[in-house]
Amino acid sequence: MIALSVNVNKIATLRNSRGGDIPDVLTAVDTCVAAGAQGITVHPREDQRHITPADVQDIAERLIEINTQESPNIEYNIEGDPRPDLIDTVLRTKPTQCTLVPVVVGEITSHTVWDIRKDGDMLKPIIETLKNADIRVSLFSGTDIEQIVRTRDIGADRIELYTAPYAMAQTQPDIEHEFALLENAAMKAVDLGLGINAGHDLNLENLPLMQKLTGLLEVSIGHHLMADALYIGMEAAVKAYRHALGQQTT
Repeated sequence: MIALSVNVNKIATLRNSRGGDIPDVLTAVDTCVAAGAQGITVHPREDQRHITPADVQDIAERLIEINTQESPNIEYNIEGDPRPDLIDTVLRTKPTQCTLVPVVVGEITSHTVWDIRKDGDMLKPIIETLKNADIRVSLFSGTDIEQIVRTRDIGADRIELYTAPYAMAQTQPDIEHEFALLENAAMKAVDLGLGINAGHDLNLENLPLMQKLTGLLEVSIGHHLMADALYIGMEAAVKAYRHALGQQTT
C-alpha cells in the first residue's frame, strides 16, 4: 500500500493570517488520522510563516498519544532545509522520517532538488546524525540517475521524487514522458536499495497513475488536498486521496 502523508502546513498558514489558534492544527491532524491518513507531514520554515516550532512539538506529542492507543502507527515526517535549528528540532521530536529539502531564499514553495555533487559532503554527516537517532532520512530528488546513485552513496534511506514536472504536464505525450522519467529514476533507486517517496502538486487527477510507479512507498500531499477540503471537507478529502491511491475507504 502507498502511504498517504498529509501536509498540514496550510492549516497553520490560515491560522497565522488572523492570529490566535483557529483553525487548530491538532484538530486537523486528528481529522486526517481519523479519515485514514497513514502519516502527517510538516515543513517548518525559518520564517515561521506557517508551521511553528511549537506546532512541530505539539504534533509530535499528539502522534505519540495516538500511536499508543492505535495501530498501525501514524508516521511523522518533518521536512525542510538542514539548518541547525531544524536539525535540533528533528532530533528533539524524533519523527519517523526527516525529508531534507533545499530552500531558495524567497521561494513560495520548494521547487529545487539536491545537487549531491555539490551538497553531498555537507549532507552526509547530517544524514549520519539523523540515522544514528533512528530517524529515516529522505532527500528531495530529481530524476537524474547519477544524482540518485550519489544519494545512496551518502547514506540516505529514501528519495522523494519531485513530481511538479509530471503534475504540470498538459498533453498525454508530455504526461507519459514525465512519468517515464519518474519510472526510470524509481527503478534505479529500487535497484540501489533506496525507498521511494513522491510529492509536489499531486492531486486527484494525476495521483491514480502514480500507483504504477515502481517501489512507491509514500506520497506527501498538502496544497491540493487542503484546497479540495475547502469544498468537500477534510475527512472527505483525505478519503478521496486515499481512494486515488487505490485504498479502500468507507
